Amino acid sequence: MSLTGQVVLVTGGCKNLGALIARVLSAEGAQLALHYNSASTKSSAESISKELSANIYQADLTIPSNVTQLFQSVIKDYKKMDIVINTVGMVLKKALVDISEEEYDKMFDVNSKSAFFITQQAALHVQDGGKIINIVTALLAVYTSDYTSYQGSKAPVEWFTKGLSKELMGRRISVNAIAPGPMDTPFFYPQESDHSVAFFKTMALGGRLTKIEDIAPIVKFLCTDGAWINGEC
Repeated sequence: MSLTGQVVLVTGGCKNLGALIARVLSAEGAQLALHYNSASTKSSAESISKELSANIYQADLTIPSNVTQLFQSVIKDYKKMDIVINTVGMVLKKALVDISEEEYDKMFDVNSKSAFFITQQAALHVQDGGKIINIVTALLAVYTSDYTSYQGSKAPVEWFTKGLSKELMGRRISVNAIAPGPMDTPFFYPQESDHSVAFFKTMALGGRLTKIEDIAPIVKFLCTDGAWINGEC
């Protein structure tokens, strides 16, 4: 199934997993709208924009009005929206008793609140037969310490996804979540020690961290052959 002519919005789409997803879907013919969060990502955003002939949009998506504006801007530029892929997230590794109110608020703003309003806007704007994909985490299934705020702030996204998939069934919009294990990206290492990295490798298939190259093909599958086929999902 080709994505030629399909308009795809990728939040967090200018680096790491989001950028690879953009490249994979571009190769399938997708027209890309790529979001980035801050000025620190602007140079990589401009680079991938030129590489993929994609429009780029900067916004802090923890503010609901910014989410609304992002979707309106993409619709204005492309006239429609077929697929939304949300990769926005952050990690905090810290014991529950040491987490401040400010850290709690930031984790839930980035991981939960932004996902809610991105998913809400996607439901409002994606065309019938489209796709919505949220990136969550395999740590939701892990019994571990120090990731309490991360796990807690990502857990609601599974339920946003699950409930919305039922709500949008009549419009033939597939809504899915992908839960990677700890990924071998700059996003992962700052809060980890050599010991914890080694531990996570022992818990994964092949004795290694998840690579973004493991996840992008799953996104592609859900956007193409894994979507609605002959009236079934």
